[in-house]
Amino acid sequence: MRFVSSFLRLSAAAAGGALLLGCSANGTANANADPKATAVADRVMTAMGGADAWKNTRFLAWDFFGGQYQIWDKQTGDFHWEKDTLVANYNLNTKQGHVYSRGRDISASPAGQQVLETLTPTWINNSYWLVMPFKLNDPGVNLTYKGEGKTMDGAPADVLGMTFNKVGVTPDNRYEVLVNRATGLVDEWAYFPKATDAQPAFRRHWNEYARHGQLLLASGRSEADKPAQLDHIAAAQTVPEGVMTSQMPVTKIQ
Repeated sequence: MRFVSSFLRLSAAAAGGALLLGCSANGTANANADPKATAVADRVMTAMGGADAWKNTRFLAWDFFGGQYQIWDKQTGDFHWEKDTLVANYNLNTKQGHVYSRGRDISASPAGQQVLETLTPTWINNSYWLVMPFKLNDPGVNLTYKGEGKTMDGAPADVLGMTFNKVGVTPDNRYEVLVNRATGLVDEWAYFPKATDAQPAFRRHWNEYARHGQLLLASGRSEADKPAQLDHIAAAQTVPEGVMTSQMPVTKIQ
C-alpha cells in the first residue's frame, strides 16, 4: 500500500536521524541538572509563557515536515495524526488506536498495525521539534551549562548541553541548545547522533516566535542555507467536537 510505505519510509528517516527523543507529558524539575543550567532553563520557561501556562495548555496542533498534521491532547494523551490519505486516532497512554485510509478502518491489517506501532515514536519526535524548550528540566535529561557562546547569527548566548539517562527512543543522542542572553529564548540547537560525536549532524535556528494561547512558540527551524519551518501551530483549551476521533482529515485548528 503506497500510502503506508511512504509514511514508514518517512518514519525510518526520522529514526535514522536519531531525533526520536522522549519527552514526558509534563515538565518537572530534574535533579541531575547543574544549578546554572537549571537557572537558564527556568529563564527559558518563563520567557515562553511560564510553567503554569505550559501545564494548563491542553491541546497543541502543528504541521510537521513532510505534511504530517497532528493534534495532541496533553491532558488525556489522545493523539490525532494525519498524513496524505492516512488518519490515526491513538492514545499515548494506552497505546491503543485506529488507523483509517480515506475513512476506511485499516487498523487490523498488517499495514495498519505497522502505522500504529510508529505513532508513539512519531509523537516523541514531532512534539520534541515543537516543545523542546519546555522539556529542558524533564526527568532523565542531563542538563549542563557549557559556557557563553554565539549563535550562527552572532548573538551572545548561554550554551546548554543535553544528554539523556535511559529515556526516549534514542537515548545516546546529544544536543547543544543556545539561549539568547538578551531574550532568554532558545535561538538555536545542534544535534549529535552520539553523545561522543565531535561535530553535530546539523545546526538549526529556533526562531520566528509567535504567541499561541498562553505560550510563545517558534516555527523557524532553518539550517544556515536551508529554510524550514513548522506550520499551522496552535495552542488551545478546546477543539471542535469530533476532531480527535475523526476518521477523515480535519480543518486545521486556529
